[in-house]
This record gives sequence, structure tokens and C-alpha cells, in this order.
Amino acid sequence: MLEVVSVKNPSYGFLLCVCVSLLWGASNSSRDRLPPDNVSNVTIVTQTMNSITLEWNKVNNITTYTLRYEDNGDVKEDNITASSAEMSVKHVVSSLNAGRRYWFTIITEFENLSSTGFNFTAVTTPQNTKNVKAVTQNESSITLQWNKVNNITTYTLRYEDNGGVKEENITASSAEKSVKHVVSPLNAGRRYRFTIITEFENLSSTGFNFTAVTTPQNTENVSVLTQNESSITLQWNKVNNILTYTLRYEDNGDVKGDNITASSAEKSVKHVVSPLNAGRRYRFTIITKFEKLSSTGVNFTAVTAPQNTKNVKAVTQNESSITLQWNKVNNITTYTLRYEDNGGVKEENITASSAEKSVKHVVSPLNAGRRYRFTIITEFENLSSTGFNFTAVTVPLAVESITVSERSVNAVTLTWKHTNQAWAYNVLIDERHESVSTDTSSETVSHSVKGLQPGTKYTINVITTFSGFNSSPSPVVTVTAIDCSRVNWHINSTSIQGTVEGLFTSATATNSTVTHNSTQIRIVSFTDLYPGASYEITLEYLDRNISDTALTQCNHSLLLPPSSIVNAHCDYWGSGYSIRVVWDAPYGLWTHVEVNVTGENVLVSENDKRHTIINGFQPAQTYGVSVSLRYEERMSERAFVFDCSTDPRGVIAGSVMAVLIFIILVCAAAFIFLKKPNLMSRKNPFIGDSKLSQKKDKAIPITKFPDHFALMSLDEDRGFGEEYENLSPVGTEQTQRVATLPENKDKNRFSNVLPYDWNRVKLNTFTSNEGSDYINASYMPGYNSNREFIATQGPLPSTVNDFWRMIWEQRVKGIVMVTNCNERGKIKCEKYWPDRNQSLLYGEQLVTHRYEQQDINWTLREFSLKHKSTSEERTLKHFHFTVWPDHGVPQGTEILILFRELMRQHIEREATGTPTVVHCSAGVGRTGTIIALDVLLQQLQKERAVGINAFVHKMRLHRPHMVQTESQYVFLHQCIMDYLQPTQRSNEGIYENVDTIYVNATALKELR
Repeated sequence: MLEVVSVKNPSYGFLLCVCVSLLWGASNSSRDRLPPDNVSNVTIVTQTMNSITLEWNKVNNITTYTLRYEDNGDVKEDNITASSAEMSVKHVVSSLNAGRRYWFTIITEFENLSSTGFNFTAVTTPQNTKNVKAVTQNESSITLQWNKVNNITTYTLRYEDNGGVKEENITASSAEKSVKHVVSPLNAGRRYRFTIITEFENLSSTGFNFTAVTTPQNTENVSVLTQNESSITLQWNKVNNILTYTLRYEDNGDVKGDNITASSAEKSVKHVVSPLNAGRRYRFTIITKFEKLSSTGVNFTAVTAPQNTKNVKAVTQNESSITLQWNKVNNITTYTLRYEDNGGVKEENITASSAEKSVKHVVSPLNAGRRYRFTIITEFENLSSTGFNFTAVTVPLAVESITVSERSVNAVTLTWKHTNQAWAYNVLIDERHESVSTDTSSETVSHSVKGLQPGTKYTINVITTFSGFNSSPSPVVTVTAIDCSRVNWHINSTSIQGTVEGLFTSATATNSTVTHNSTQIRIVSFTDLYPGASYEITLEYLDRNISDTALTQCNHSLLLPPSSIVNAHCDYWGSGYSIRVVWDAPYGLWTHVEVNVTGENVLVSENDKRHTIINGFQPAQTYGVSVSLRYEERMSERAFVFDCSTDPRGVIAGSVMAVLIFIILVCAAAFIFLKKPNLMSRKNPFIGDSKLSQKKDKAIPITKFPDHFALMSLDEDRGFGEEYENLSPVGTEQTQRVATLPENKDKNRFSNVLPYDWNRVKLNTFTSNEGSDYINASYMPGYNSNREFIATQGPLPSTVNDFWRMIWEQRVKGIVMVTNCNERGKIKCEKYWPDRNQSLLYGEQLVTHRYEQQDINWTLREFSLKHKSTSEERTLKHFHFTVWPDHGVPQGTEILILFRELMRQHIEREATGTPTVVHCSAGVGRTGTIIALDVLLQQLQKERAVGINAFVHKMRLHRPHMVQTESQYVFLHQCIMDYLQPTQRSNEGIYENVDTIYVNATALKELR
């Protein structure tokens, strides 16, 4: 009996069994029969991961077979009975392990006999790999990794690329547990579908399918489209039509990222990076995003536009250059300066010092007295800021070639070339500035400097001004003329002498043939002159610093009186009813002999006649006779006086008549003394009460006004005084309740100058506060309207806003100011307007001082007025009379009449239908005088009559104390008088001392 030996190795055990069987068969065959044949040509029909299908031809049509194989350490045996109908046997070996090599033995079984067995090997299909992953991915390759399948080392990788299927055979290292394979070259940013097939003994697994992507490419052609101070606009082409990108950059120490999804319809991507800091270099990285993979990123730099500089200022300016200074922008050192000059645009590149915080640059050469518009552009990395615009001006040129074209007693006229029409000029004399008016159409400028002292040397500086800058002064030295007509000349028939105030170096007196020189300076004296002759007095001044020739200071004609009659007498003539006056031939020039007898003058013009007969006398009388010479309007210094007796016949009859006349006169005088003794005590007894008490409401015709003026002026202006006193109570019974309310008291400059309730100016108000509509102002009548004027006090600091509010609400187009802000050290009016070329806000009104022209007696200004809420803008004129003394009246009537003409022209041209505001300090004295003068001159021109008392009476019914002093009342009469007789205007102040007479007006004087 054969013993089976167990061995550890299953393969060896199997072989051992085969050998025993063979030996057993051999022993049996030797006794009985032979075993069946083995099968041949075993075919492996199919192989899967768990089965192998075998097929073989039957052996001698035997249907029974045994299949032996080892699986998982056990020997397995399948008994197979084939179909008798089939020629071959097909058998599926299942429940096998995938990817294994199996050793099969097919044994033919016949009648308990077994063939030796047909041995062959076959393998199962291997399993697919698992856990495939892309270890690394870049633009051209993907590194794959997977675990080996049953330690199989052979694999096939299939994928499609560029339209074709690619296949790679991979043999793994037997030492590694996993397989790592780099797939390359691939296209960037592509999704690939991979199949990994396990290969074992020429068998392939079904294949493991998975996808992986390559890293996308970086974008190309990144361009910067726009750059400004806070953003940069970038543009780039899409990569393989990929829509997703990431932009990374650093800003203010932080890394920022923008996720960008592009439009599928566009070929390129446009993206605005914002907000950024101005004038900065940024380093950007654009990363292409594809299937959660990012490209390496394309790096590039771009800069934002720099900011404009700020706080540019002109440090110094002269005639040919402007030095500019500004702060650096983010420490940038490069700038461009542009400006236009001489019709072309100039550009200067400026590199600042890196050590300085600011930039200083001199722009030169420039034209003098020009306004330049500069643009400073900050430059950074080839980018420019938008540019900061500002203006600056060069200093104008000094005036050249100044000539003194005219000289007078109180003024000189200077002339110079008007180099530039945009330039203005100021004249400086004795620390007084005068603005010069220029004519844009003229190439020369003429300016009269007035208010000078006669015969005085002056150094006058002319300064060119342009946009607030002054040239260096150009001096001119001159001397004013002398008014020889104002010299108190002492003249007799043979000499002229006078003390002359003012500069002169020579004095001559010339008649038609002879010139006399004065030997003294200041005291001019000419002797041995011809009586009755006319002499031309000439004063000259020679100063080489002024002129190489002598300047004529004055030319003045003086007519010497003729010589006196040295001998004359009379003869009887005409039986005592005439006399004959006889005289000796006079010496010198004369035109008439004047004989005066009893107040009657007889002129004898014949030069060769030495006598005259005068009629109309009484016999036996003695008459006083004077004989003198005339030359034109001049009389001889002395008259020859003597008594002349008529023929004595008829003396008795004459005496009787004389006695009777004397008795009648004595009786008349006694009667007057007894009935009206006060009339005898007057200095001028012929001024009757009836004349002084004429009706005040009647206008006086201009033909009678001189007589009226003379009548009122008699007895030390007594008529004016009485008429003015009668005006005192006018209007005082009217109420002033609103003005005296507690909340309004502080709005009044004076407690006794208050507007009446019925015609006070009311401010518009939208509150319930009763005093909020109050201002110390009254409507005043004019010639054409009862509200042609508004009389008001000079504004207080607390009422300036109310003043401008009234101006706006009343639509005022003109303000007349007849006071100065400060007089005799006292504040008379608050300065309620801004300085020239300045603007100030007063409540809701923005006032801008546009223009100013100064004259020796007044200043004219123009203001623009803009309402803050509505933006409506208006223009108004300001007429400021500056030479009206605090306690008195102007020096003369002419300047005030001229000032009134300026005011009246403006009212008729621009202010018709709106009131004109007039004010002094209290708004009654000087204010009332200028309003009255305007109305009275209109009345005079249109009615040929004037009612001064009646109009002042009317004004006082509208506002108390109008024309508040007698001197102002008299001054109004003097203005009318001088207006009617312009050629006979007197410079004597007949009204100067009236204020001191009426002391009861002292309280009112303080209001002016």
C-alpha cells in the first residue's frame, strides 16, 4: 500500500500525488488494463477576475474528467461530466482570485481508471487598480500614483490628447508598493480622462477610469489700459477660454486678492483694481484658475497716477520772474510746469531735491505785469497727474518818462505812457494814496493831484499796480503854482507891494514898455511905477532838480490907481442954480474925472477937458465937492475935497423953507419914538416884521431870491434865526413808540433821534418778536415821491446786518454817506463795507467791494450784493462825501453842489422807483441838508422858484431834527444863492459862527 507523504509546499504535494497515481496505474495495468489517454489541446476560452473557462476535445468520447488545481493553499478538484452529444468539453472554473496563475491538471476518467493527467497553467484577469491620484500637476504633465494590484508591476495607461488616443506601458518597480508615473507632455489647462489597465500574463483588467487636469498657463499680453489716482484698469487675453482668474497684490502692508470671472462672450478680460493709493508702484500677480488648479501666476508692475500737489504759493515775485513753492507729493521729486507766455505754451521739467520736503522753482524770464496761469503736473513712473492749476502775476514795470503837463495853485497834472492796458496806477504824495483812472483806449495816462498847497515843492511817486502788486515808485519833483490873486497887494499910484507865500526865485512887474524887478524874496515890492498903468506881475521859480528853465508860478494883472487931483475949485454959475468945477491937468493914466456933489456923481471922460458944469443947486448954499480920477474901475487914492458956494441970491426964501422942513422932520421923529420906541433901538430900523413873517409855505421866485437872501442876512442873520427857531416844534407831537421799546433801545445811536411810528422803515420778519422789524430809519420825501429817500443813522456794530438787510429788502441802488467813520477821535459810524476787492458776509447778504475811486472831496465805490439763500445778485453805488466837518458845514457850496449832481445823475439813471439811502451819524443834520439841497435844486430848475423853509418843515414831519443846526439852514440858502450867481460866489463863510449864537441847540450838535 502506497503511503502519502505530506509536504509543506502544496506544489510538491500535488506532484507527489501524480507520481503515486502513475505508479499505481502502472502496477494495475500490469495486472489488468491500460488507463485512458490524457486530453490534448486544452483551450482557455475566457478569463475573468474570478473565473477561467476551459475547453478540450473528448478523449475517445469519454465524458468523465477530473480537474485539479490549487487555490488559496487548498487543492481543489472538480468532477466534470461532459455532454455525450458534444465533441468537446467546456468547463468554467469559478470563485478564483483575480490576477492569479493557476496550475491545472485534467485527468481522463474511464471505468475507474484515470489518465496520467494533462497539466497546464492559466491565469485570471487582474483587478483594476484603486485610489489613483494626481500627485502633481503642472502645465505640461500630471504625475499619477496608485497602489499595485497583487504586486503586479505591469500596467497600461490610456488617454486622449490632441484628438488621438495615446497609450503608455508602465512597468513598476517590484520593490515599491505603489506605482508613480509622469504623464508628459500634456497641454496646459486641459481635463484629461485616463484609463489605467492592470496587465498580468497578457491579460488586461477592465481598466480604471478617472480624470485629472493640467495646471493652466499664465495669461499673456497683460496691458494697463487706464491709470488714475485711485485705480488701475488691466486687460489680458483669456487662457484657453478659461473664465476664472485671481489677482493678487499688496497694498498698505496687506495682501489683497480679487477673484475675477470673465464674460464668456469676450476674448479678453478687463478688470478695474480699486481703491488704490495715488502715486504708488504695485506688483500684481494674475493667476489662471482651472478646476481648482492655479497657474504659477504672471507677475507685472503698474503704477497709479500721482496726486496733484497742493498749497502752491508764489514765494517771491518781481518784474521778470516768479518763485513758486509747493509740498512734494508722496516724496515724488519729478514735476512738470506748464504755462503760456508770448502766445506759446512753455514746459519746464523740474527735479526736486530728495532731501527737501518742498519744491522751490524760479520761473524766468517772464513779462512784467502779466497774469500767468500755471499748471503743475506731478510725474511718477511715466504717469502724470491731472495737473494743479493756479495763477500768479509778475510785478509791473515802474512808470517811465513822467511829465508834469499842468500845474495850478492846488493841483498838478502828471502824464506818462500807458504801457499795458491791464495795469492800474497809484499816486503817493505825503503818505496819501490816490487811485488813478485810466482810459483803455488811450496810450497815455493823465492824473491830476489835487488838494496841494500853493507854491510848495512836492515829490510825487507814481506806482504801477497790477493784481495787488506794486512796482517800484517812480518819483517826480514839481512845485505848485502861486495864486497871486489871493495875495493881499498893497497898491498905490506908484508902487505895488505884497507878501507872497510860496516858492519863487524872481518877481517882475511889466507894463507895455518897462519891466521892474523885485529885489526881495517873499516880500514883493515894485516902486516908481506909472500911475493908472496896468502891470503884469510874474513870479518864476528856478530849480535845476525840476527843470533847466524857470517855471512860471503866476501871472497876475494889477491896475494901479491913477494919481490924485492936486488942485480944484468952483465958480458961480447959472445964478446960483449951477456950479462950474475946474481942476488942474492930472498926471498918469486916467479915463474919467469923477466929480461928486451931494452924493451925485458926474463923470467927465474927455481927456483934454479941465472943467465941468453941474446943475440943480440952490442959491446961497455951500456944498461939499470932491474931485477924483478914474482909470477903468480904479479910483485915485485921494479925492480933492473942497466947499463950493452958489450964488447968494434968494437966500431968505431958501432959509425959510429950510426951517419949515426941519420942524416937520423933528415932529415926525418924535411921533415915531413915542409910538414904536423898539424900532428906534434896532440897528436896521427899516427891516419890518411884515417882511420877516412872510408865509413859509410859498416858494420864492428866483428873481426875488437875492433880495430875500439879503433881507434875511441883515442884522447878523436875524431873519434866518427867527425862521429857523419857528421850525423847532414841527413834528414833535408824533409818536415814537416802537423806537422806545426796551428791545430796540440799543439799536439807536442817540436816544433823542428816533423815527416816527407812522413812516419808519420796517424790516421783513417771520417771527413774533415785535422788535425784530425795527431799524432807526425813516422814509423821506423827495421832489418826485414821498418815499424817494430813506434817512437813517450810521450803522452801529450791532445793526450792520440790519442795515444791509434793509438795503436788500428796499432794493436800494445807491447809498449816500455824508460823514466819516471817525471824526475828532470819535466813532461816528461803523465801517459797514469790506476792503477793496474783498468780500464779507453780513447776515444773509454777501457784500463784495468791486471798485473805488477817490477824489479830494469824495470817494465813489461800487458794491455787489448777493443773497446767500437765493443767489440773486445786485449792484449798488456808494457816494461818500468826506470833507463835511463834524460841527459845521463844507468850506464852500460848489463842492457839495457838484457832489449832489453825481448823486442825482445816478438816481435818475439807475435808481428810479427805489429809495436812495442817505446817512450821516444820527441821520438828521448833514443827511437832511443833502436831501433838501437835492430837492430844492430840482424845484429851482422846474418851477423857477424855491421854498427852503417849506421843505425843511415837510422833512421834520417825517423825521425829527432834519437840518438840525442853523448853520446848515443858512448853508442851504447860500447854496441856492451861489447856484443862481455862479460867477459871484463868495469864499467868505458868512454862516460859520451861527452855531455859537443859539446855545439851546447844543444837545443836537452832538448828534452830527
